[in-house]
Amino acid sequence: MKLGIHAGPQDLSMDELKRLWQIGDTRGFHWVSVWDHFYANPLKDRENPCFEGVAAMAGLAASTSNVRVGCLVFCALFRNPGVLAKAGVTIDHLSGGRADVGIGAGWFEEEFRDFGYGFPPLGERFDQLEEALEIITKLWRGETVDLKGKYYTMSEAVCAPKPLGLRLWIGGRGKQRTVSLAAKYADGFNMPYVSPEIAADRLSRLTQACEKIGRDPAEIDTSVNLGFYMNSARQPDIDPNGSLTGSAQQAVDLIGRFQDVGIQGINIAFRPPVDWDNLQVYIEEVMPHFAQ
Repeated sequence: MKLGIHAGPQDLSMDELKRLWQIGDTRGFHWVSVWDHFYANPLKDRENPCFEGVAAMAGLAASTSNVRVGCLVFCALFRNPGVLAKAGVTIDHLSGGRADVGIGAGWFEEEFRDFGYGFPPLGERFDQLEEALEIITKLWRGETVDLKGKYYTMSEAVCAPKPLGLRLWIGGRGKQRTVSLAAKYADGFNMPYVSPEIAADRLSRLTQACEKIGRDPAEIDTSVNLGFYMNSARQPDIDPNGSLTGSAQQAVDLIGRFQDVGIQGINIAFRPPVDWDNLQVYIEEVMPHFAQ
């Protein structure tokens, strides 16, 4: 089981974020990731601080030496896919080949509308995501991209330099299109804030989608994000069925259930303030049960 930290860069100072990143880098974690939002969420106050995702991931890459560094997930509609492809490669080189770029269709309506993206229907957002994925994966493979699509036009586009160790993740909880896109394009599939039962269902659907196109599902890594509320009286801001609550032993038991259904990685996700004391308990009392 590969254990990681997912730290949405919201409601924290940059010094606090770098402290969390350093803990991930030096205390045996496999993964540290940021997210891609313009507002803190759940949205309580538009004035709450929230750092931009590409710049935050670049800072994460430059501030660490050991962990895989990622974003779960960049919204495909917020940037031209060629620009996002170039940003991903740049961060990959900054990290020495440790970068993982997650991409999704987006869901946070207020940030879409406030920043001028409208809010297309879900099916249209997925159509645009798929067109972006086609462009990004071709650029990362070193292909010249000529495309006149519904959403993007590319002419003789080339991405240089080539990636070092860059990997693509698809993130989401969808039963159908999210899974099919992961089967077609992804190196990894991340499920945010789900129960072991839902994770098992999505793994089954991923296997079926891979078999349908002749791909070995073992080629795709899998992970789940869980809200971190261990030993806390706080009520989860995210789905309690997809959160670590209760004692350290209960955390061990829940992670074990994910391991039993075939999930390969668990990322603990923070809604500030960070509980630094219980993070230390997690490192000392939970992580040793899942030594990599």
